[in-house]
Amino acid sequence: MKKPFVSLFLMAIVMVNVWGVSDTTQNLNQSKQVLTLKLALQKTLSQNPQLHQFNFKKDQLLAHRNFSELKPAYEFGMEVENFAGNGETKSFDSTELTVALSSAIELGDKQHSRVDVANAHLERFDLERQAQTLDVLADVTRAFVHVLSTQEELKLASDAVSLSESLYRTVEKRSQQGAVSDWEVMRAKAMLVNSQLQRDGIQQKLERQKVSLARFWGNTDVTFSKLDGDLYAFGKSLSFSELYDKVSVSPAMRVFASEIRLKKAEFRLAKSENQANLNWQFGVKRMQDSGDTAFTAGFSMPLFSESRNSSRVDVALAKRNSVAYQRTEHLMIIHDRLYTAYSQRQQFMNTYQKLKEKVIPTLEKAHILSRKAYERGRLKYQDWIAAQQELLSAKKRLIKSASAALLNQAVIEQLTAEPLTQLSDADINDR
Repeated sequence: MKKPFVSLFLMAIVMVNVWGVSDTTQNLNQSKQVLTLKLALQKTLSQNPQLHQFNFKKDQLLAHRNFSELKPAYEFGMEVENFAGNGETKSFDSTELTVALSSAIELGDKQHSRVDVANAHLERFDLERQAQTLDVLADVTRAFVHVLSTQEELKLASDAVSLSESLYRTVEKRSQQGAVSDWEVMRAKAMLVNSQLQRDGIQQKLERQKVSLARFWGNTDVTFSKLDGDLYAFGKSLSFSELYDKVSVSPAMRVFASEIRLKKAEFRLAKSENQANLNWQFGVKRMQDSGDTAFTAGFSMPLFSESRNSSRVDVALAKRNSVAYQRTEHLMIIHDRLYTAYSQRQQFMNTYQKLKEKVIPTLEKAHILSRKAYERGRLKYQDWIAAQQELLSAKKRLIKSASAALLNQAVIEQLTAEPLTQLSDADINDR
């Protein structure tokens, strides 16, 4: 029984959430001839340069949170008075020296608000990392499908060469018997050369696509000879309503929920600035004339902080309110993309089934009959060629339909962050 081609998020979601690709890199280079999609995804998760940049970004956010937890710094100050002036202050005899320690008392729960903002940034980062990682994995899946499709096209092109060789031998044999003219022989030979050129062109296309696939894990050399996968296994799909229900909890949409929490935290931080900090200073002063010392203390607080900070609060409030509308708009865009992908997948799967079950078997029979009729002189050369071309064209369309169905499946899984097809436990373990 055929298995569904791939449910990339079945493995990827777990690996992304854990984000520790446990020692898989030791086994990634063991298979240098055949590449599966699971192995391609593992290679990408462990070696993709773009994904590794997340580690540096998270280090920055953690450092920013640690900084946000700090209380106002203490400052040491020294003040010298009454020196280098005129008269009695011309020398240092009347100098007064004050040594003081100062800092500020934060009011309005500013420290807690700063930490909330830093934590919200970290939460959003984790969700963005998941969403962007799944985007990369979806790109890998699409590239894999393109290579797999081209592999099938190459097989079909090789079959076309074999058919053209057989046709050429048949026409040449009949020409020697005087049953056909030389121009038919020349046309058959030209068709054979053209089919060989098409096969060679597809082979070059396949090599280019392999290089494009290998770049996802940072390789410039292709270490695999072919892909292992079933282009024609789609699996049983969930309904559209079930898939759309999953969109709201996907990382892409949870980013907006996290963004709302971030904007609320930033709004609270902006409001906390309405209450000014209390600055204090405590020191010791020495009078040079008398040799006496005395303590000094001082307090200060900025005036009209709330009115001066009102613009910042208004900006934070506007940003907070706009996120909810952005989420609604994005959800509608995703609904449109999801329905388009779902509808197109159904369409291409239906096309594939009709081609496989009805069109191609009929054309294969027609091709066999037309060849026999031509060999017996009951059919024209052009009719046999037409039957052969119709068969090859239908098989090529079969490949394109299967490929398009899987590409749309990758889009659906990217949007929902869950497997589209339902797999049994045996299938999951086998993957």
